[in-house]
Amino acid sequence: MKRLVRFDWAIKKLLRSKANFDVLEGFLSELLEEDIKIRNILESEGNKETADDKFNKVDLLIENSKGEIIIIEVQVEDQLDYIQRLIYGTAKAITEYIKESMSYSEIKKVISISILYFDLGQGDDYIYHGITRLTGIHSHEDLKLSKKQQEEFQKSQAYKLFPEYYLIKVNQFNDLAKDTLDEWVYFLKNETIKDNFTAKGLKAAKEKLDVMKLSEEEQVSYKYYLESLHDRASFYESTFVQGEKKGRKEGREEGKKEKAIEIAKSLLQLEIDIEKISKVTGLTIDEIEEIG
Repeated sequence: MKRLVRFDWAIKKLLRSKANFDVLEGFLSELLEEDIKIRNILESEGNKETADDKFNKVDLLIENSKGEIIIIEVQVEDQLDYIQRLIYGTAKAITEYIKESMSYSEIKKVISISILYFDLGQGDDYIYHGITRLTGIHSHEDLKLSKKQQEEFQKSQAYKLFPEYYLIKVNQFNDLAKDTLDEWVYFLKNETIKDNFTAKGLKAAKEKLDVMKLSEEEQVSYKYYLESLHDRASFYESTFVQGEKKGRKEGREEGKKEKAIEIAKSLLQLEIDIEKISKVTGLTIDEIEEIG
């Protein structure tokens, strides 16, 4: 099986092109279990290429043919408050696309999809789906919309108006593809597509995400990206993990402070935000600024 480019890099470099929408449409159709058509790729503060790329945050903001907003985010590195970030992301998408003069009925439905290469929370499954249900305390029935509301919003129940969340924990997948959605997860994990896979969009992905078909400039960019992932993993292991073990073993406050300063110096060289360094090291912002 030929090697394909990683999906997170493809989202950032290749899949924004209208010519490649069929790949994304296939993935979304399999996950959401409906025929998804992309109207356009939206731009916002969250999905532009900025200095935040060093934290490996990859966002894609999509408007489908029904006017719904779909957020696709790929996260490689562990983040303790990732769930809270999802809440912020959907709230931001809602507020960005409604003007002050509009009524609340103009609020767009938001679907948040996270492709995660770390173990978020506790649970044995590899795909999680979250919705907001309004349930009667006594009747235990879901709140339904009135007939007039159903006609206006084209939805039958209240929960369908709220944001939805999908979490795909790639590393939890056991590589046994039992259905077409599993075929996509297999690709996300292994960067290969088996010849017998039939999921929507995978045929196009196999053709368009072939490493050997990248331009020379794209191949250089992709190689650099892969190297940066290895560097980040190595840096995390050598500074955070080993540093914590050494600090616990020494058990001296002075040693911990020295280690924190060393880590802070390394993070400053990578131009990581001072507030993030403060959270990681325990140093105050003033102490970090003195180091710089």
